[in-house]
Amino acid sequence: MTKTNQKQRTIEKEVTLKGVGLHTGENVTLKFLPAPENHGYAFKRVDLEGEPIIEADANYVVNTQRGTNLEKRGVKIQTSEHVLAALVGMEIDNVLIELDSPEPPIMDGSSKYFVAALEKAGIVEQEAEREEYVVKDVISYKDEATGSEITVIPSDSYKVTAMVDFGTKVLGTQNATLEDISDFKDEVADARTFSFLHELEMLLENGLIKGGDLNNAIVYVDKEISEETMKRLEKAFNKEKLSVKPNGILDNLTLHQPNEAARHKLLDVVGDLALTGTRIRGKVIANKPGHYVNTQFAKKLAKLIKLEKRNNVPKYDLNLPPLMDIHQIMAMLPHRPPFLLIDRILELSDKHVVGMKNVTMNEPFFVGHFPGAPVMPGVLQVEAMAQTGGILVLSTVPDPENYLTLFMKIDKVKFKQQVVPGDTLIFKCDLISPIRRGICHMQAYAYANNKLVSEAEMMAQIVKRKEE
Repeated sequence: MTKTNQKQRTIEKEVTLKGVGLHTGENVTLKFLPAPENHGYAFKRVDLEGEPIIEADANYVVNTQRGTNLEKRGVKIQTSEHVLAALVGMEIDNVLIELDSPEPPIMDGSSKYFVAALEKAGIVEQEAEREEYVVKDVISYKDEATGSEITVIPSDSYKVTAMVDFGTKVLGTQNATLEDISDFKDEVADARTFSFLHELEMLLENGLIKGGDLNNAIVYVDKEISEETMKRLEKAFNKEKLSVKPNGILDNLTLHQPNEAARHKLLDVVGDLALTGTRIRGKVIANKPGHYVNTQFAKKLAKLIKLEKRNNVPKYDLNLPPLMDIHQIMAMLPHRPPFLLIDRILELSDKHVVGMKNVTMNEPFFVGHFPGAPVMPGVLQVEAMAQTGGILVLSTVPDPENYLTLFMKIDKVKFKQQVVPGDTLIFKCDLISPIRRGICHMQAYAYANNKLVSEAEMMAQIVKRKEE
């Protein structure tokens, strides 16, 4: 992961859209709400008890038959891709999307109205820097059954090319390219969803497309259309008269561009790859993309990104004088040997702290853990991370010697590598949320030998010592 020197962005104020879900036919209200730094994108179902939240995460994809559908603990979001594409296209990092239905409004079948709403809400910079996943090698995913394939290659910015071939005369082969994400609004956002007549007939017969009309889907007529079928379509779309244009689409719509279908497929790729949860610096080449291959590729990328984050070991020059030595640490922390488990503080700000410990054979716990095979107990690694975090929280009070730090919660603890005599441990703790009322919520990592050895999410509170 690489810092971009660009600030994260959210919206200035909430904004509301109303419409109909394409597949549910239900009226739906969607609200875009500002969100804090490092929040990312998430959907909130305000129509359900407890107003559950579903993060825009590739691991929650459960179905891609008619859009990218997410599910978390039984709560569903359908057709998420057009909304997510608008957020990526407007270069917004953190937004909460409130819905009173399982599906965002289809609007005109594109991202245009979502983009307009986000512009209306205003876009503001936040304090935290953006991170990007910089593509260093060629990464591909291929669906052998369909021949669909997505590849990303190194590039100096995020670019997307979609190549579409449906094997039909009416549509043929089309390509579309987004050279820069700043061009999304003008070149991609208004590309509408489309379907073929044979697909539409099946959906209508099975009651699977209830919110569609000729204003939100381009219909390509890929077969002979009987008078009976035409009448059914006229009834379904509530139109007195329908006909087929010379370019093979049903009338009442005019294509925005000759390659609007390819542009919409590109829009879908942008929306589906938002499910990686991270900005991408690379060129995406999508050959015959679809929601299945898009989201499978997003899952593969998300795994690689997670792995890189874990292995992205920070580098510190241990030859430099420490910010705090053992005497300064003891002046702040109440812990004492043999239970003082950090030797130096290397960095300290209002949002993070970095500490260090040299692990020697003289540690008292090695006597029994284990004879002949000394290994530092995982619980003591967590304690050392907590002591490092204690420096951060105690630095917020003028008289730290009068306070104790007490655990409130430890969560998501993982141990990756053994810690043995001779290792130098580096502890890094970052605030997850601002310190309030002496409560500190931190993400902590421990590194040794250029590897992550343990991690934990911790909550601690400082309390005043009782007077003797």
